[in-house]
Order: sequence, then structure tokens, then C-alpha cells
Amino acid sequence: MARLTGAIKHILIINVLFFVASQLYGETMYSLFSMWFPMNENFKFWQVVTHMFMHGGTMHIVLNMFVLWMFGAPLERMWGKNKFLFFYFSAGLGAVLLQSVANYYFFSSSLELIVNSGGDKSEIINTLISGKYNTGWYQQVSSDVVDNMISEFNGRMLGASGATAGIMVAFAFMFPNMELMLLFFPVPIKAKFFVPLYFVADFYYGFSNTGDGIAHFAHIGGALIGFLMMWYWKKNQFNSNRWN
Repeated sequence: MARLTGAIKHILIINVLFFVASQLYGETMYSLFSMWFPMNENFKFWQVVTHMFMHGGTMHIVLNMFVLWMFGAPLERMWGKNKFLFFYFSAGLGAVLLQSVANYYFFSSSLELIVNSGGDKSEIINTLISGKYNTGWYQQVSSDVVDNMISEFNGRMLGASGATAGIMVAFAFMFPNMELMLLFFPVPIKAKFFVPLYFVADFYYGFSNTGDGIAHFAHIGGALIGFLMMWYWKKNQFNSNRWN
């Protein structure tokens, strides 16, 4: 089994501390440290970073920390602590950026449909900010449109999945022929095939807008930043000495 490296150990400890605190203090922690829609009154600037340490349940944190350790440990041993941390948090920031853009797009699309059906944009936004909704909106457009608008406005993003998505891409770059195997699909697949297929599925479900509660665009954002950084580093032959 891979040894637990320094940066990963510290990231894991911080995630566990946040998770224990969220179990003890509940909604207070989720309100303060999850990433909220920027127009929501719960939004705070530090959430752009702190959402990476928040998780919604035991399985959520276990899976993310397992992926971090499994794919990240070999990278940290090759890169060193500083370069690994820079990459990890860059991928996490890319994740929250793309997910926020997607949320705003879906919110705005639903909002415009209501406005075009006779709703008042300022009144709708002010009502949402006050934590309420207007039953009259359901008379103007389909319930799915209204529910989607309310869901996007009141939704929150949390978890390390975006950052670990970038880590998975970096792993596929560095170890393309390493064979991986899923429990529910027990057939070895090389990393260079497994990782792209994983994110193709994210892309599909993200645009399907299935309401499954998974931040698919965060995964895509983290993966995209991971890809761009690996491409740039490979092209410019960045080495570990630049990160000491």
C-alpha cells in the first residue's frame, strides 16, 4: 500500500476535523463553510476555499480521501509537497469556478423564463434573497422551471471532488498505463482510458441536469485545470527544483 505522504496527510487531517465539526455543529458549519450561490445571503468569500474541506456524509469524505490518497500519493512523491499543494488547490479553484458559472447559467435560464412570462426580475431576486418564494411563479411557468431556479439559488457546493478530479487527471498523465479497477466493474482499465471515460460521464450528467445532487461541473472544472496545468508543465519541462 502507498505510504501516506506529508501534504496528503495534512489535507486528510483538516478534512476529518471539518467533518467532525460539521457533525457536532450541523447547519452552522454548512452555512459558514460550504460554497453558496454568490447571490445567496449565506455566501462568504472564504467559502471558495473552505468548501473543499466540507463533506455531506461519511461515504462522501471516505471516497474523496481514498481517491486523494490513491492517486495523489505517487504524485506528491514525484513532485514534492509545494508543487502538489499548488496543483491540488488550483484544481479545486477551477472546480468551484466552473460549477458556479454552470449554476448561474441554469439559474439565469429559469429566471428569464419566468420574467418572459410576466414576472418581475427584481421582485423575484429580492424574494429569493429573503428566503421565500412566490406561489404565483408556478402559475407562470412549469413547476420544474421554478424548482430549478430555487434549487440553484439555495444550493450549496461542498467536497474535495473537484480538487481530486484534477489529481486523477495528473495521475493519468504521469502513469498512463497503470491499470485501475472499479468494484462494480471488476475489469482492469488503463488510467489513460479510465480517467477520460469518467469525465465523459460527468459531462453527460452535468448537461442532463438530473438533479442528482452531484456537482458534475466541479469535477469537470477540476479535471480541466488539471489537464491544462499538466500540459503546460510538460511543455515547459517544469521540475521539482522550482518548487523548493
